[in-house]
Amino acid sequence: AAKPRKEVGIRSIFNMLGPLTNPAGANCQLLGVYAPPLTEMFAQALRLLGARRAFVVHGHDGLDEISVCAPTRVAELKDDMIRTYDVTPEQLLGRTAKPEDLAGGDPAENAAITRRILAGQPGPARDVVVVNAGAAMVAAGVAADFADGIRMAAESIDSGAAAAKLDALIRFTQENA
Repeated sequence: AAKPRKEVGIRSIFNMLGPLTNPAGANCQLLGVYAPPLTEMFAQALRLLGARRAFVVHGHDGLDEISVCAPTRVAELKDDMIRTYDVTPEQLLGRTAKPEDLAGGDPAENAAITRRILAGQPGPARDVVVVNAGAAMVAAGVAADFADGIRMAAESIDSGAAAAKLDALIRFTQENA
């Protein structure tokens, strides 16, 4: 039933429940949603589910993540309070990308893009990764703010630590398949 719904663009309740059903029981997270009004709704739901810190985001360009191409609506849950605001790529990175610069492809091309990002190749694909990873680090409490999180994410890539984690995951899954 999921394939026909996807083909005709019908969203089900599972599109909304899925992101809220985290089997790890995380109490902090970055969560992207497909529509602007859902940012506050999901932040409230996360608060009711016991989250202590969360960012629920929707890019004004339609992305369900922090966008590097357009402003992003953010509902931030912190200290049991929800605050909603917009952030722009210029505020976060000092620049804006074009949507076509983020186009993916088939699985092989997407894997190559991932490897280029983790090798430190600059560009919009890397930017979207460091911005979203940085926000997740803020939610987790390991970074003080977006600028600090973005810096930490970039350092993880530039030091090779992020690529090493991916390689370890690949080895683990191959050994335990």
